[in-house]
Amino acid sequence: MKFGVFDHMDDAGGPLAKLYADRLDLTEAYDASGIYAYHLAEHHSTPLGCAASPGLFLAALSQRTERLRFGPLVYLLPFYHPLRLIEEICMLDQMSGGRLELGIGRGVSPFETRAYGLDFAQTAEIYHEAFQLILNGLTCDELTFAGKHYQFRNVPMILRPLQRPHPPLWYGITIPENADWPAANDVNIVTIALRPMVRLILDRYRAERARLGKMHQPLMGVARHVVVADTDEAALEIARRAYPRWRSNFRWLFARHGAEPRIATLYPPSFDELAAIDNAVAGSPRTVRDFITAEVTETGSNYFVSWLAFGDMTLAESLRSLELFSREVMPGFASAPAYAAQ
Repeated sequence: MKFGVFDHMDDAGGPLAKLYADRLDLTEAYDASGIYAYHLAEHHSTPLGCAASPGLFLAALSQRTERLRFGPLVYLLPFYHPLRLIEEICMLDQMSGGRLELGIGRGVSPFETRAYGLDFAQTAEIYHEAFQLILNGLTCDELTFAGKHYQFRNVPMILRPLQRPHPPLWYGITIPENADWPAANDVNIVTIALRPMVRLILDRYRAERARLGKMHQPLMGVARHVVVADTDEAALEIARRAYPRWRSNFRWLFARHGAEPRIATLYPPSFDELAAIDNAVAGSPRTVRDFITAEVTETGSNYFVSWLAFGDMTLAESLRSLELFSREVMPGFASAPAYAAQ
């Protein structure tokens, strides 16, 4: 059982410079605490994501940490020139001593896509082509590629990632039908779906790997908002204050266009409603341990990914939450509860 952190790096209401500085301080604490990996979202033109160029932040993180693995979850492939992204991936992996975790995806917001001059109806096709191109570019001496959207001929690939043939791959998933491709291609996954759907997703993921004779199980993660404090009451006080700001940031760009995010039902208005559908936990270490035990037992996940900083949580609140989480929650899962197949 491994533990990771997911971060939208949403607008906390203060100066941006402080947001970045606080997050770098927090990543140092993740490094020291035994957190396996830090996953950073990419968003544009929205207060949901202030790390619009995740590679810049991750480059700074790579020099402030020693063991923590890290990466985008995800790079929005249609938003990048593939050659530039190949070179960025190589640089980050080399600069960090081979700690990059490479999340890839299309992007889920039509409004962010439109701001970049892209047609959302075409980005799925662009994404699949860019993905194959980038994997080729990370493993060849000269890149030649003839596709619908990208064409290259004999481009020298001077930079190389330290991890060969490429850094571990990650993909976000919310429905079972999308589990087959990552299962077949040894791609780690993270989902924000609710427990009954998570079970279906991971059962399908495992079944596809079994069908293909793949015995090794990649990481199969579930991401939840988490606040840990000395008492349930203290944790809930923080979560009830911070979550509505995060949710406002989450909805902001869609509301500007008179729309709702496709996954809006996963994130109801109050933290108490969020916790009631088992999509978050705020409490003492014991309460959080019980929540994760239920999560692992009911879904079969082997990777628990926490939002430990969101909304207007202060650095001190996130550091204390992390301290309790790493000291009093994580050690209880050195051997995860058994997965009960159904």
